[in-house]
Amino acid sequence: MRIYDISQTISDKLPAYPGDPPVRIEPVMRLDLGEPANVSAVSMCSHTGTHIDVPRHCFEDGLSVDLLPLSLLMGKAVVVEITGVTAISREQLKRLPVKGEERVLLKTDNSSAGAAGIYSEEAAYLTEDGAEFLLESGVKLVGIDSLSIEREDGQAEVHRLLLRNDALILEGLKLEEVPPGHYELICLPLKIADGDGAPARAVLISRQSAAEGGFDPHTSKWPIA
Repeated sequence: MRIYDISQTISDKLPAYPGDPPVRIEPVMRLDLGEPANVSAVSMCSHTGTHIDVPRHCFEDGLSVDLLPLSLLMGKAVVVEITGVTAISREQLKRLPVKGEERVLLKTDNSSAGAAGIYSEEAAYLTEDGAEFLLESGVKLVGIDSLSIEREDGQAEVHRLLLRNDALILEGLKLEEVPPGHYELICLPLKIADGDGAPARAVLISRQSAAEGGFDPHTSKWPIA
């Protein structure tokens, strides 16, 4: 078994979406000042770093993050690699093993360019017809290795299309070390009341074959990438 941590590290250097407040991590108590413990205050946007978008993000009466069934965020997932393309459309996706998959993570040139945690006009993105194809294929969660799944034009049509059909969006994924293939996804967003989204810790688990022997958490080193 191998565990891939596909989450961005939260720090005050983590880029925020243009116009969103930056991450701030400030000490409240400090051991080096003679206080009894280290305690920090953390302030950040709900859509910074690795995070989940839920229907409430685009629809006032949409499902909020605290009411999400966790079963949507845990289970079989497929990582598909799409390189040399900026606009990910139906044409590219129909060649990939996404039909019948509930959770699809898009590994693009953003990973090799180190752009997973930032927003850039040059980043690869999902087009509206690409989103339609994923919905037609039965996908319930779409992830991507950039801070936004679409190229923003002020209308958020890809977000609205997916979320209107109860397909969750997982953005800011760190996939550069993850080979394409099938995994088990575990994604746990913060349980924010009425939340339109939330930072999440997401991991992919690759199960080894029976011939390789079992993994004993009490005697083995955790294989975290």
